[in-house]
Amino acid sequence: MGQLEVVGMKVPYNYLPEQFADPETFFSLWEPLIRSGEFTLGPYVEAFEQKFADFVGSRHCISTNNGTDALILGLKALGIGAGDEVITATNSFYASAGAIAAVGADPVFADVDDRYQIDLASIEQVMSDRVRAIMPVHWAGASPEMAGIVAFADTHDLAVIEDACMGIGGSVDGRHPGTFGAIGAFSMHPLKTVNVMGDGGMVVTDDDDLAGWMRKYRNHGMTDRDHIEMWGVNMRLQPLQAVVASRLLDDLPDVVTQRNCNASLLDSELGLLAPHVVVPPRLDGAIETFSLYIIRVEMRDELMAALHRGGVEAKIHYPIPLHLQAAAQPYNRRQVSLPRAELQSKSIITLPVHQYLSVAQLQHAIKHVTEFFAHSGKVV
Repeated sequence: MGQLEVVGMKVPYNYLPEQFADPETFFSLWEPLIRSGEFTLGPYVEAFEQKFADFVGSRHCISTNNGTDALILGLKALGIGAGDEVITATNSFYASAGAIAAVGADPVFADVDDRYQIDLASIEQVMSDRVRAIMPVHWAGASPEMAGIVAFADTHDLAVIEDACMGIGGSVDGRHPGTFGAIGAFSMHPLKTVNVMGDGGMVVTDDDDLAGWMRKYRNHGMTDRDHIEMWGVNMRLQPLQAVVASRLLDDLPDVVTQRNCNASLLDSELGLLAPHVVVPPRLDGAIETFSLYIIRVEMRDELMAALHRGGVEAKIHYPIPLHLQAAAQPYNRRQVSLPRAELQSKSIITLPVHQYLSVAQLQHAIKHVTEFFAHSGKVV
């Protein structure tokens, strides 16, 4: 592939040591905040919220303590609660369904397509008269067929709350993930495209009433220091994290561009290994964030072990779909079969794709995948 392999080369999944290699940058940004004493909401949080709203093209951004809180806040703002059902994808992280359960509603799981995105036909199959909302997930930083989902929701008078936690910096049909439905939720977990030094989240909406309710609820229901309008909770983003997020948002276009560059190289090289490796189709006109780079492979567990031996930190996201988890069984009254997600869970593997990887590191990963199938007797 044109470059000599470095002996003992590592291809890490975690890029945080590189991202925060110069802590003085953030210390200098924190200094005026620390001197101001604005440690609870205040101008630094408000400035980040406005900046993020402008970035995604939404009227309002309400920041939260984490992405799970963002989902819970959005569901509660929509009035979702006990007796309601919310349809979501079965291959997501636990927080998607966990947020639905946290507000007293029942998660209903839908199957996914070849791009690992929630499938509209499966949404139609699991519909019931108790369904109040759909929570599509922009899984891995790609996007579902949002136009069809929103049209279906409108026809059935359902709310759409997007789990766009992995979608910061992407686009589909010229719009940012999280801006198609009534509410979009985002995460700034350390391995998202915009990440803080811990956790953080945001909710966006164009609805003034929803925004006003969420701002109050995430701050104990307070209208001012001496009055509360409702019994709320503390979901506030910490100002120190808002400063970090605001700084990293400046770098996001370059981050997404580099991840797409890296993913394109992986796609082109690993696509040559079909049918032993299956690269998902990419949606025309869309920009993925590649929070995760997921492919399907034969002999997944054996390949994973070989990659680890070669210094490539591969992972699985995730080996057990949500509808098969023990926590889901009380909600799985319909006993639906979700065959594509179940099949994918046995063969998916996640390779590092982040912006700090060199071409040599990417080629190192490709080389180990190629050699694995050559040595296993597969024709490549």
